[in-house]
Amino acid sequence: MKKLMIAVLLAVSVLGGFAAGPAQAPVLEGQVSISGAWALYPMVVKWAEEFQILHPRVRIDVQAGGAGKGIADVIADMVDFGMVSRDVHPVEMEKGALPFAVTKDAVVPMINSKNPYLPEILQKGLTRQAFIDIWITKSATVWGDVLDGKAPAPIHVFTRSDACGAAETWALFLDKRQEDLGGVAVYGDPGLADAVRRDPLGIGFNNVNFAYDPKTLAPIAGLVAVPIDLDGNGMIDPVERFYGTRDDLTKAIGENKYPSPPARDLYLVSKGVPAKPAAAAFLRWILGEGQKYVPETGYIRLSEDKLKAGLALLDK
Repeated sequence: MKKLMIAVLLAVSVLGGFAAGPAQAPVLEGQVSISGAWALYPMVVKWAEEFQILHPRVRIDVQAGGAGKGIADVIADMVDFGMVSRDVHPVEMEKGALPFAVTKDAVVPMINSKNPYLPEILQKGLTRQAFIDIWITKSATVWGDVLDGKAPAPIHVFTRSDACGAAETWALFLDKRQEDLGGVAVYGDPGLADAVRRDPLGIGFNNVNFAYDPKTLAPIAGLVAVPIDLDGNGMIDPVERFYGTRDDLTKAIGENKYPSPPARDLYLVSKGVPAKPAAAAFLRWILGEGQKYVPETGYIRLSEDKLKAGLALLDK
């Protein structure tokens, strides 16, 4: 009888082992904090939403505030990632900042849709030298100075007040730094767009996703992108005419028809290789499956080589 009971218990144990099946992977959970560039904010919000659907026990907090804030926060260990819309400086890397390129966009010069010289601006565009005269040397003070005509109304120039990649990138296009840009300083991408939208004589610059409406893909109501006369021939040729919709512009950026700068890579920056499992998994997903959300959100996919380089860096 005793032997029979032992046999039964052994059988139950074996069957129970079969019923349990293989061990399941641990459920991903935790919190990921991110701050920084307005340029990257809409894309990271989209990535966070999709990743949290896949991993409902992960919570991702995303806050915009400018690239300067993002890099400062991550170096100070206040966040897991800083969103940075410019190249990371050597001094920042010496403090542990490790950049991962995740997507690409551009900065675009913008004017008010009620600008009295709008037809001429759209026909002729503005040259890089005209932008230098407006923002750097301040030698262009009325619209006639950049349109070679009788346009006596003053140019109202706006720039960014916060340390940001958009201003740094726009200044690099003009061979300068953000602190060299003139104009009334306004905080944030939405603030700068709103300032130009309220001033018929205003000119500013915005990241693509704050210049175009995400639903209609047309320029935000009240704003018009200023076409850049890339060859300096005094007119916008068909090859330079790609500002009608967000898709037109991002296609031109992807095909390198739009200059770089003001086109540029965008980065998630960590302090060293991310050690937190949720943060590392989120970044790995962004560099892989998450790239499918890039075009629909108004950004440009990076080359496979750059994405693979990011994954290799993460694996270290």
